[in-house]
Amino acid sequence: MQPLGMVENQKNWLYGAGCLFCVEVFIAAFLHDRIVRPYVGDLLAVVFLYCLVRSVVTTPVRPTVAAVLLVAYGIEALQYLHLLTYVGLQHSRLAAVVLGNHFEWGDMLAYTLGALGIVAAEQAMVMYKQRFA
Repeated sequence: MQPLGMVENQKNWLYGAGCLFCVEVFIAAFLHDRIVRPYVGDLLAVVFLYCLVRSVVTTPVRPTVAAVLLVAYGIEALQYLHLLTYVGLQHSRLAAVVLGNHFEWGDMLAYTLGALGIVAAEQAMVMYKQRFA
């Protein structure tokens, strides 16, 4: 059985993932600009995946960030390979929103910046806890 503090921490990660999911849905449904939807949405997608993973398992920060970043890169690579066309979902709006439909190097940069932001935020929390604990 997990200690109570660990379960509470996992709930917090799940709440964070839920909030980020809502923000992502809002961005996908209502924003059609050239910066927020394509780049901020991708950056937040990495943070969302990180929060989702941390809500399920307790793992070290850097390997978790690396795994999430590899998943994001993998999805972008599948876009490069036109996966949706190969599986017959090229006309599916839902599939295009979830998996994307075209490769862009800017997306790779956004994923990387999201991962770096996670590492920076986690390090800041450790320093904060050390200083004020």
